[in-house]
Amino acid sequence: MELLDPVCLLHGPGIDPASLVGSRLVQVMASWHTHDGQPADDLVEVWLIDDRGGSTNIASGTDWCLMVESSEPESGFDMGDWGRIEVRSVRDETPLAAHLGELVLGVRQEWVPATGRVALELDFSSGGVRCESRGGDLWIRAVDSPAGPLAPMP
Repeated sequence: MELLDPVCLLHGPGIDPASLVGSRLVQVMASWHTHDGQPADDLVEVWLIDDRGGSTNIASGTDWCLMVESSEPESGFDMGDWGRIEVRSVRDETPLAAHLGELVLGVRQEWVPATGRVALELDFSSGGVRCESRGGDLWIRAVDSPAGPLAPMP
């Protein structure tokens, strides 16, 4: 991936992910698309609630960027024949929940010129989590944290 500017042309820069470093993850909220009462396997978006009172929303943008912005969790809503968006607190449904109560020790992001930020990695004492926009979908997976110093952010 080319390292230039993480600003999404459509959604703007969002927050500086470095602002998450030193905060403690106290809750994770997420939204899912449900249809006929059945939830989809993939999350639509997540909110990281920290001990400082902050709420950071992570979602895949319509232009396939990874949006990282400060916003409170939404309430679910009905989409008629297309189902519903359900929002609730999560535990085992995302790798982020394994780090509840831990401090964010570091962050790294990746971006491409056409869309801006496409990935964000968060480091915790017990491991890392990668949030990524792939084909317009939000992917969240556990990753190993770097053994050495954290990679610098632009």
